Amino acid sequence: MTAPLDVPDAAMEAKPESVLEGVGGKAIEGRSLGQIAWMRLKRDKAAIIGAFVVVFLTLVAIFAERPFGGLIALFGDSPNIPNNDLIDPMTSAPMGAWGGISLEHPFGLEPVNGRDIFARIISGAQISLLVAFLATLLSVVLGSLMGVLAGFFGGWVDTLISRAMDVFLAFPLLLFAIAIVGAVPDQALGLKGNALRIAVIVFIIGFFNWPYIARIVRGQTLSLREREFVDAARSLGARNGYIIFREVFPNLVAPILVYATLLIPSNILFEAALSFLGVGVNEPQASWGGMLTTAVTYYTIAPHFMIVPGLAIFITVMAFNLLGDGLRDALDPRAR
Repeated sequence: MTAPLDVPDAAMEAKPESVLEGVGGKAIEGRSLGQIAWMRLKRDKAAIIGAFVVVFLTLVAIFAERPFGGLIALFGDSPNIPNNDLIDPMTSAPMGAWGGISLEHPFGLEPVNGRDIFARIISGAQISLLVAFLATLLSVVLGSLMGVLAGFFGGWVDTLISRAMDVFLAFPLLLFAIAIVGAVPDQALGLKGNALRIAVIVFIIGFFNWPYIARIVRGQTLSLREREFVDAARSLGARNGYIIFREVFPNLVAPILVYATLLIPSNILFEAALSFLGVGVNEPQASWGGMLTTAVTYYTIAPHFMIVPGLAIFITVMAFNLLGDGLRDALDPRAR
């Protein structure tokens, strides 16, 4: 028989938190997956710069016009007001150096009519971001739903949805969009003018792009449905709907968020391409692609008219791509 251990009273009365004290007496705290991802994202300077540009452009588009702020009225003219007195009648180019750049017109003026380019860039940002965000939202909703159904149930459901994805992926989207948008009437479904054209563009881009995200979600779901927590939920009598929305979907948020961030710049380019081809929004509403179309005629006398909207598209797409790459590395470092 051994003698009992002589344990000091102070050790017996020690608080559990004292075991977790680190250097300097500071408590050691665990980090959630979100905190770990945020730490990784903060280290990526390019992603932070991209996020700042995205937030800045979004706020500018939201507060561009009254009642939200009126940035256009504060820093420039209305995007549709001509300044014919500032145009050279002989060359149709803006008067002054660098395309009429001044404090009143920081990006210069359009040839022929003299509309303020700064105001039209901001107005075009509203159209590009609105179409891109809404089309991405539609693609994400459809693609996530179809992908999780195909991956979770398998069998004939997977076969049917997979064949539908193949059909949509083989569809000539650009030609179809040109044909449909070009044939849009002036009024339909309670909408008219540019509101109707924007709704049609959003539907075409969002509805025909869902297979890309559906394939990603399907692959992730095929792996998740075999995990232990799904088997545990089934053993407890959980139904399929509960398992899909409470067990599977929360684990799909990261890949969906990353792909959505990378899909937005593609939609911005697609909208700009439609406007460049003349089947986007109608004049006098500004759009970056439409401004490039007009600039093709006048780039020899006013090259800034082509450079400014081209830079706007480039910076916006680059910012979203940097943010998307940073999110992918932060949420899934194994994908590097």
